[in-house]
Amino acid sequence: MGLRTGIRMGLIAAIVTIFLILIGVHMLMGRLLQSWFRVPAHWPGVWLMVVLLGMWAGSRAVGQMKARSWGNALLAGASAGIIQGALVGAALYLLASITQAGVDLRTWLNQMSKESIGALTLGFAPLPAAGFIGGVLLVSALAGAAWRERRLRVRAARLARGERMISLREHLLEIPAISQVSNNPLSRRVLIGVFMVLLLIAPFFLGQYWNYNLGTVGIYVILGLGLNIVVGMAGLLDLGYVAFFAVGAYTMALLTAPQPHHIQMSFWLALPIGIVLAAVAGILLGIPVLRMRGDYLAIVTLGFGEIIRILSKSDVLTGFTGGPRGVRNVGHPVLFGKDIGNEFYFFYFILIGVILAIIITRRLEHSRVGRAWRAMREDEKVSQAMGIYTLKYKLMAFAMGAALAGLSGAIFASRNSFTGPEDFVLLVSINVLALVIVGGMGSIPGVILGAFVLKGLPEMLRELEDYRVLVFGALLVVMMIVRPQGLWPASRVQLERPRPELAEEVEAPAELAEGEVGS
Repeated sequence: MGLRTGIRMGLIAAIVTIFLILIGVHMLMGRLLQSWFRVPAHWPGVWLMVVLLGMWAGSRAVGQMKARSWGNALLAGASAGIIQGALVGAALYLLASITQAGVDLRTWLNQMSKESIGALTLGFAPLPAAGFIGGVLLVSALAGAAWRERRLRVRAARLARGERMISLREHLLEIPAISQVSNNPLSRRVLIGVFMVLLLIAPFFLGQYWNYNLGTVGIYVILGLGLNIVVGMAGLLDLGYVAFFAVGAYTMALLTAPQPHHIQMSFWLALPIGIVLAAVAGILLGIPVLRMRGDYLAIVTLGFGEIIRILSKSDVLTGFTGGPRGVRNVGHPVLFGKDIGNEFYFFYFILIGVILAIIITRRLEHSRVGRAWRAMREDEKVSQAMGIYTLKYKLMAFAMGAALAGLSGAIFASRNSFTGPEDFVLLVSINVLALVIVGGMGSIPGVILGAFVLKGLPEMLRELEDYRVLVFGALLVVMMIVRPQGLWPASRVQLERPRPELAEEVEAPAELAEGEVGS
């Protein structure tokens, strides 16, 4: 059993290791170690990656075994390490030999430079380097297998004694300071107040670049909260959400810019018009797709989003929308005669929009409408049988989600002083859907956290220009495997009647009291 499991995991781990080497992840880890810990060479990052992958192979091999014993665990770890080490060593030998022959591998593999191969071989000949990396993987796999076996045995012993496994959240709540804050409403309000004060003074200490990036995160928070209503609360998969974002942006642009219609309306008048038109667009989209769900709804909404984008760049509508050139000189908000169109003031304006979106979403979540949406999300047929008019609530979900998208679109166009078709590609809808899923579907704090992770983290990694998208994608994959429910899952409200046995226990004291009075 252990041998077969180890061989299978060794093959999988070898494929993963070779793929990461070919795309240059070992060099990325070297650069990170150099920037964080001032390590002078790339090789510590290379071998850190190799050791971690070897331990992962041995640990996974033991975790997939059904029969528990130290012999099986070590056999699984050894077999995984041997297979992984042999295949990775052979690949390294091949790459190093080709490089020594004078062939430039960057013609086919952009990251396979001489520096990259040298970091893998430590300057040794191909054969000793291949043997060394195979030995490191074998030892690492054995270490990972021993660690996983011991951990499983400790857990089994605790369960045998009747001890309940304590989660990280419960461990944190056992800390007196955290427990006191979590149980005291006043303390929570004070913490929220302190956080708001930090947000208010942040623009004074941050530069123009970070104010702009935080504003972008705020815009995506509003977008995420709107899509969270449609996907997270009502359970309607919408891949054309960017269309409502575009409606809000183009409404603001066409009504406030000098070209192409010379309307030049005030920002404060154009903003509610953009929100209302986006909500109307949501209703118009919802009417023909009321009876669709799942993949069919996703395909239809995807087509709707693409139609809006193609129309916005069409030559036929160039006189109306500006065509591929877009609309320039979009109006800025003016307050008390002062233009507040720079990044400093727009940060506060976006923050107000985020707070407003949170309040609206939270009120909807705990209202009768929110309960109806949750019922639709869990089972539409059962909710219909219980008397919920699902068609009406679907339209309400589309309208509310589109209205928030229109709000964010209007702010986006005014802040950038420009809007064009390339701002509303499919990737925007995918990014917003990803931040809702990564943060936690149906969770307001999860959406906020997801926006910071998906929009803020890539900017923090901008110094690693060639690798930031790679790191970003790897983090998403790892997070989906380790925590598929999201970074901050929604707490499901229990809306059910008490069980009969609990009802009898509650009624029993009342009957005893009546008997005592009677006697």
